[in-house]
Amino acid sequence: MYNMKIGIITDKPRAEFLPTEEGLLEDKQKRKTVKQLKETISKKYDCINLVFDDNAIKRLKGEKVDLVFNLCNGIRGNSRLSQLPAMLESAGIPYTSSSPLGHGLAQDKIYSGLIFKKLGIPTPNFIYVYNIDEIKDLEFNFPVLVKPKNEGSSRGIHEDSLVFNKESLIKIIGEQLKTYNPPIMITKYIEGKEFTVGVMGNSDNISVLPILEIDFSNIPNHLNKFYSFEVKVHYGEQTKYYVPARIKKETENNIKKMAVKAYKALNMRDYARIDFRLNEDNIPYVLEINSLPGLMKGHSDLCKMAGAAGLNYDGLVMKIVNNAVKRYGLDEN
Repeated sequence: MYNMKIGIITDKPRAEFLPTEEGLLEDKQKRKTVKQLKETISKKYDCINLVFDDNAIKRLKGEKVDLVFNLCNGIRGNSRLSQLPAMLESAGIPYTSSSPLGHGLAQDKIYSGLIFKKLGIPTPNFIYVYNIDEIKDLEFNFPVLVKPKNEGSSRGIHEDSLVFNKESLIKIIGEQLKTYNPPIMITKYIEGKEFTVGVMGNSDNISVLPILEIDFSNIPNHLNKFYSFEVKVHYGEQTKYYVPARIKKETENNIKKMAVKAYKALNMRDYARIDFRLNEDNIPYVLEINSLPGLMKGHSDLCKMAGAAGLNYDGLVMKIVNNAVKRYGLDEN
């Protein structure tokens, strides 16, 4: 293979548009991840990093970048995750991770949920609302989980997002409509164990990493037992992670089967992470797909799963690069 040049592209700071702890933390994690990725990729390839702005395509062409390592969640708009991939496709520049369509479907949990239901992939029932008036005359089987339709990494899913009565539901819906793009989703809450699954590859060459079980039994009693932003950020040390998960082989195979089915349903590429809840009947419910999961060394769930599969951080990153290289046929040049 010729000496490729890889460009890591990340977003402008998002805190300007999401001026909350969520936005600040996202920016901090991105800075760390870019540094770690560049250190790894530079061991084999020429590597630069740049920010996604109006001059990004011009600079990529000027630098003669062969492959973009896409780290852009996007800053604003309903199609944030699709913006950079669409521009790269238009410019004919290869890149890692999913297509504009794949990112768009995964980011919009309403459309992905509808697709899952159509294909027989278990996913929690849900409705979505554009204003508070839409729910005033509706009856709900509480508890329900309220969340934005197009955020990731538990952004918008807080302790008070698990709602137990109509008064609280009206309050949280009003708050989320002020912060996040409408509509807001109201989903059935699935009681049970929580898992996340890393899937890697393309077409007929898809592999599943060891399943990660997320155990909330040690978090403080006043907190709800689900992966809220508060639990993920402030109670990481009290949260236990088991990889491989403590489940029977039959359940493991069923979760992996559904993970691959969901991955293919949304046309994911190179890598993604699928979140599950396992109910009392051992039915795995797909909660969502993260088409651009975190890659922060020693922190992100995908890194934990890769470690259990015998892939160190460098191995995980290079597997993502190699998946994209093979998909574009760059290894044939």
